[in-house]
Amino acid sequence: MGSRGQPEESRAAILQAAAKEFSENGIAGARTDAIARQARVNKALLYYYFKDKETLYGAVLDSAFSGMKTSVFQVLDSDLPPREKIMAYVGAYFDFIASNQIYPKLMQREMMRAREGDSLHIDRLVKTYFQPIYRRVGELLHKGIAEGEFRKVDAAHFISSMVAMIVFYFSSAPVMQRVVRFNPLTPQRIAERRAAVMDFISAALFLPCSSAAPSSRKSGVRQ
Repeated sequence: MGSRGQPEESRAAILQAAAKEFSENGIAGARTDAIARQARVNKALLYYYFKDKETLYGAVLDSAFSGMKTSVFQVLDSDLPPREKIMAYVGAYFDFIASNQIYPKLMQREMMRAREGDSLHIDRLVKTYFQPIYRRVGELLHKGIAEGEFRKVDAAHFISSMVAMIVFYFSSAPVMQRVVRFNPLTPQRIAERRAAVMDFISAALFLPCSSAAPSSRKSGVRQ
């Protein structure tokens, strides 16, 4: 069983177990005894690290979305040109979700709580994680448009569409499996989906290289 002598390992095990429990049952249906058992710690230790279930739930959300922010900011902070950077961003976002497939479920549940006015965390999540990412991707889109590399798209709609293309595939996998009659979450199918997402976004966003003269590429005017 976990102990106070291994604080980082115990805390990480609790967060991992809690993420699974919350994604499957929501905060109302989640049971701290199940989390403690899965994390191989006693319940007293769980409450030593997290004073109550709501605090643990908030820590799970922060753990999830801080990881996502770190992953995509490694790309957004790079010096890549717009086309390469937007594709690298999409790839990093996709790979993070593919490696953490319970996170779309967590976010869906939190969105539902926010809609009902019950979320204690949504404002913090938006301010700390979602807005910084949105601003940086929006800046990237505007830069690509100004340089004549991207079509003139509405950033709010395009960013939402990119995210939806990635997240929906994983959150809807149980239904999709019944529709397409194969497991959409095998490594091969996930790789195929990644390629399809990258192809779709590049086709929707990129201007043909020959469509803009050098002078118009600086002004962002489409030929």
